[in-house]
Amino acid sequence: MTTVDDLWYLADVASQQAEQTYHELTDGHDTFVEFTRHRRVPRRRFRSVAEDARDHGAPYGAHTLTYRPSGELLLVRHEGVDMWVLPGGELDGDESFREAALRELAEEGGVEATIEGLGMVGRIEFHCDGNNTWGVLPVFEARAETTDIAVADPDEEISDARWFAELPEDTRDRAEILQWHDRRFA
Repeated sequence: MTTVDDLWYLADVASQQAEQTYHELTDGHDTFVEFTRHRRVPRRRFRSVAEDARDHGAPYGAHTLTYRPSGELLLVRHEGVDMWVLPGGELDGDESFREAALRELAEEGGVEATIEGLGMVGRIEFHCDGNNTWGVLPVFEARAETTDIAVADPDEEISDARWFAELPEDTRDRAEILQWHDRRFA
């Protein structure tokens, strides 16, 4: 008996949801930075990201470009990737992308902010054994309302948070963040 693998179907449904999510997020915005990343992942990880993309279009949740009026940007140190990254993470339950981004910001940096729009949108493409799918990475632009930092990450992945006037060399998505920064503070 031959076992039918449903991964191709899951990947197709996930891609359709990602497309819908992309349009819902970007309609009405025209000044965000777009980028694409390609990830070759093992089957188990592919299934996991495809399920997340199927459920809400965004396998990595939502993130923020949180800035002070002076232009300094908040980054957090993610030990799992050993880099400085933008605060953010997965959605909990029925949270909206904005709600998830603000919750993650509070957990990872202890900062409250007001979302002012869409700063960046990533298209993350996943490949595994001839299967392909993608998901959206929404990154909101947020003006800090408080600036004192306190890391209280329940996942214990974030070890530090800091305001940066100059981005460290080991900042994930550094080129795109700098592109956004130059556009925002020009």
